[in-house]
Amino acid sequence: MMKLGWEVVIGLEVHAQIASKSKLFSSAPTSFGADPNTNIELFDVAIPGTLPVLNKECIELAVRTALGIEATVNALSRFDRKHYFYPDLPLGYQTTQFYEPIAKNGSITIDNGKKVKIERLHIEQDAGKSIHDQSTHETFIDLNRAGVGLMEIVTAPDLRSAKEASEFLSKLRLILRYLQTCDGDMEKGSLRCDANVSVRRVGSDVYGNRVEIKNLNSMKFLEKAIEFEASRQIKEIESGNEIIQETRLFDTNVLETRSMRRKEDAVDYRYFPDPDILPVKLSDEYISSIRAQLPELPDQKLKRYTESLNIPLKEAQVLISEKVVSDFFEKLNSVVQDPKLCTNWLIVELFARMNKLEIKMDDRQMIPVEMLAQLLLFLKNNEISAASAKQVLDIMFESDQDPASIIKEKSLMQISNHDAIHEIIIHVLRDNPSEVARYKSGEERLFGFLVGQVMKVAKGKADPSIINKLLKELLD
Repeated sequence: MMKLGWEVVIGLEVHAQIASKSKLFSSAPTSFGADPNTNIELFDVAIPGTLPVLNKECIELAVRTALGIEATVNALSRFDRKHYFYPDLPLGYQTTQFYEPIAKNGSITIDNGKKVKIERLHIEQDAGKSIHDQSTHETFIDLNRAGVGLMEIVTAPDLRSAKEASEFLSKLRLILRYLQTCDGDMEKGSLRCDANVSVRRVGSDVYGNRVEIKNLNSMKFLEKAIEFEASRQIKEIESGNEIIQETRLFDTNVLETRSMRRKEDAVDYRYFPDPDILPVKLSDEYISSIRAQLPELPDQKLKRYTESLNIPLKEAQVLISEKVVSDFFEKLNSVVQDPKLCTNWLIVELFARMNKLEIKMDDRQMIPVEMLAQLLLFLKNNEISAASAKQVLDIMFESDQDPASIIKEKSLMQISNHDAIHEIIIHVLRDNPSEVARYKSGEERLFGFLVGQVMKVAKGKADPSIINKLLKELLD
């Protein structure tokens, strides 16, 4: 919560690892979890005489991302050298796009309806990883990540709260996952974020000195870091101190930012065009061909679910919240052809069991979508009751059996024969003459009691819709 009279101004620099099979300038693989210093080629360790070879897949995925965030793709972009001390990047400089990025002027609309401007998307190399052993005071270098392609997505200073910043990053991650250009796994470092934070008096149009908070790797810590830093800056200014433009780290143990170094300006990095890499020239036809292959994105899918499939907004938002969930729903509904039934069973029944078993949609323990579709077809066709379907679903999670086998084995097939149900109802009415008389005298609530008695005799297997219809006819 911001202190009254103050406003926080936030811009984000998001680093998204490109989902390419090999690195930006070498053929070394990008797979996560490999033994240290095994995903490397001669160029990655800066062996003299080696030259960069641009990975076309990285360019394609970056263009795909740019189009997905409504950015303008530049027909011409270039790579530059950014000079800075990188202990875990052997080249001694980072190859990036400073002067002419691959895309600019995009936007993403967050949940509160605000359109957040994206100033640029550029491609650059990732650095390796330094591993500090506190017990021996030694530092080890793992270069597996060195040279992996990154997309840096830079927003304008349009965000005005920690919550908005978190919503933006969540929405961007969702879009990247739908586009399949970055897996968005923050725990593995595939998506990281730097937050530029400043504060100013409400009503002022002058930006304060900004502080950059580096390497935030969760939505929770992004919010906590911004909230702490904004409060810290307000206290400093109200105490008569000036905010120093600097880079700070966020200590997740005490939830505080601490100074890392004074913030450099562009001139300090001594940018100049990389002489070993040719300019990237993209034709209109190339860009159009990638645009034509874009998938349905979250906002488009939400609109279709609510308008064409008549799914309530709240449920539709759950369905699009993860690509894997949306994909599951799409496959399920393509077979069952009943959006309402599929939505209810996915969100209510399936999710409840997944949470209980602590499994995710893409885990091996998850039942295949085809098997759930079979079960819902039995239910849709009134061949089993809802209660029986839930019982079958429980057994499906416990075994590899298909719904048909379980229904047959447990004798759960619903009675849909009118004559058979008619006979059961007659039997129930004869056994409950006083309840029938009271119903006919005006106690309509007893209709539910009589339905229950019919279901009891039928052992829960009779079709409820047929019971209601026939019972009403006989009582009237």
